Amino acid sequence: MRSEVMALDGGFSDPVQDAQAVFRALMDAMARPATIVGVRPCAAPPAPLPPVVGAVASTLLDADTPVWLDPVLGENAQVREWLVFHTGAAFADQPAEAAFALIGDGAALPDLGGFAQGTQEYPDRSATLVIAIEAFDGGALLAFRGPGIPGTATIAPRGLPEDFAARWEENTRAFPRGVDLVLAAGDALACLPRTARLIAREMEV
Repeated sequence: MRSEVMALDGGFSDPVQDAQAVFRALMDAMARPATIVGVRPCAAPPAPLPPVVGAVASTLLDADTPVWLDPVLGENAQVREWLVFHTGAAFADQPAEAAFALIGDGAALPDLGGFAQGTQEYPDRSATLVIAIEAFDGGALLAFRGPGIPGTATIAPRGLPEDFAARWEENTRAFPRGVDLVLAAGDALACLPRTARLIAREMEV
């Protein structure tokens, strides 16, 4: 019974207004790649699903968007129940079958090539990954160029794999195919669409 009650708790208090606010933050972040955008923590999902990831999931997921969960999230029954109740989304068994993926442990991020990549004719059929990281500072400094970036944009996300730069370069080489990323930490997010080209990586700061 307690598990069922927890699945009912922690959703948007004002579903329309809260979803619109999160969606605006996502669109702002996607339009300005590698820019950190604040988002009000308007969802309170069960741990270990971070509030900002739960808010993004509540905004993007529905019955027509299968979602894959990494082991940290997928093995937690309360997280799965909360997502089903608040989004109606079905779970994909394999990364390649998912429209979205929620990653609770960014440091253990699976190979990006294992997710839906889209096709040359339909690149929009690729997956979007929402990845919980530790912070937006203290990691390797990554510099990007591309549409929506005036000059260059830099972030130093902490909590991604050590070879993330190489993985991202491989992902962008497949353009227009490839996945898009939403990085989430605390009460902020930053997006890396596949158009964001990595131009430099420096040692951790």
